[in-house]
Amino acid sequence: MSLVEELDRLTVPGDLGENLDGKSVRCQACAHTCLIREGQRGICNIRFNRDGELQVPWGYVTSLQADPIEKKPFYHFLAGSDALTFGMLGCNLHCDYCQNWLTSQALREKGTDRLASIIRELSSDEIIEYGIQSGAEVVASSYNEPLITSEWAKEIFLKAGQAGLKQVYISNGFATKTVLDYLKPVLKGFKVDLKTMQEDHYRDLGGRLKPVLESIQYAHQLGLWVEIVTLIVPGFNDSTSELVEIAGFIQSISPNIPWHVTAFRPDYKMTDKPRTSVSQLLKAVEIGKKQGLNYIYAGNIPGGVGELENTSCHNCQSSLIKRQGYLIREYRITSEGTCPDCNTSIPGVWTEHPDQINTTGFSFPRII
Repeated sequence: MSLVEELDRLTVPGDLGENLDGKSVRCQACAHTCLIREGQRGICNIRFNRDGELQVPWGYVTSLQADPIEKKPFYHFLAGSDALTFGMLGCNLHCDYCQNWLTSQALREKGTDRLASIIRELSSDEIIEYGIQSGAEVVASSYNEPLITSEWAKEIFLKAGQAGLKQVYISNGFATKTVLDYLKPVLKGFKVDLKTMQEDHYRDLGGRLKPVLESIQYAHQLGLWVEIVTLIVPGFNDSTSELVEIAGFIQSISPNIPWHVTAFRPDYKMTDKPRTSVSQLLKAVEIGKKQGLNYIYAGNIPGGVGELENTSCHNCQSSLIKRQGYLIREYRITSEGTCPDCNTSIPGVWTEHPDQINTTGFSFPRII
């Protein structure tokens, strides 16, 4: 069976669609809001119209592993915990530097047909049971773009909540209010890649800037815990003016939203640009500080960014969490989520059992 046949078999009628005249449907899962005529597919190639009914992915994963929550990265959402992370196939963008391009560009790129062999049929109950067995406290949708598989994610997240697990998205943020409202009852955290502030660059990646900015604002308004990542790509989005604009936008929503500035490495179709240097990350961090952000982290260069993997109190500057890559080496936030030195509330979602956080062993991704 070909990949497209296998994916089309693993579908159900979707919630995030509007039936129109002539057996057309309007998909609301992402900001493309594709008008899909009978027998056609959306821009993602994953959601499609069968006999006038929107069909959406269901009942499978291609990746399933327990990851340190810091790998997502979430630094203010149950720091030190593990997240059972599941991924499917497909994306609504086509970023030239995508590091997960083989799965995200399924049905678009040559050679992805072989992915049929890694499709793993599982029920939502089985996925949650794996999470419990692995000791995870969080269930995360990642590896491909979760917005286009939101119906399946909601089914899993509903079961996760019943089992006492928190639920997060690792997304490009090219969303609609409709999909965020749909997910709100079962979603606690929303990590967004804010890739650039240049409209033409977003169009090169297959999207638009405004829906991403609006989604970040709306997710925060809904009460989701939001963290933002910007991959600093030399010659693409690393100018001082653009970094000022990104940091200023985040600060305008809340100075307490963590901003992760991470290092690019050449991959996929963008191999003509150099790796991001430590100095470029430090420049972005200083810009974020000047714009008034309280929590800025540098990543993808373990050991090369000094204290910028750590969390300090924004009020008294006391060290609260010391990190080494995905490892937590010190954890001082109280069970009430406050700084132990000045009693300031630290923005985020924190464990009520800080004594149970592992600060002496290893934490690494584990395939399930």
